[in-house]
Amino acid sequence: MLILTCPYCGVKAEETELAPGGEAHLKRVGPEGDDQQFEGYLFARKNPKGVHFERWRHAYGCGKWFLAARDTNTLQVFGTYKAQTPYPTDEIVAEIQKSRPDWKPDWSAAE
Repeated sequence: MLILTCPYCGVKAEETELAPGGEAHLKRVGPEGDDQQFEGYLFARKNPKGVHFERWRHAYGCGKWFLAARDTNTLQVFGTYKAQTPYPTDEIVAEIQKSRPDWKPDWSAAE
């Protein structure tokens, strides 16, 4: 069972209390984008085996959206952080690198 801590209300919630929202840190495509960029934004998603950043909503709690860093292979949760944060916090990056020393952050998708 996946258990995430809501960074807003501090409640540790099982995944049944949460609603998944897909990949985090997506670059939005505005009116200046072409059809190919918009299609990529709507449908192209990473599906890594390993470290992944996701959006979650505390559906049966405070109702707020937040972001989580976890390993899709082991379900290890590295941490959660507020949805308005453009990148994972330094503490979460350190937690990932503690258990995965070869992991390097790649924020190119969010820029």
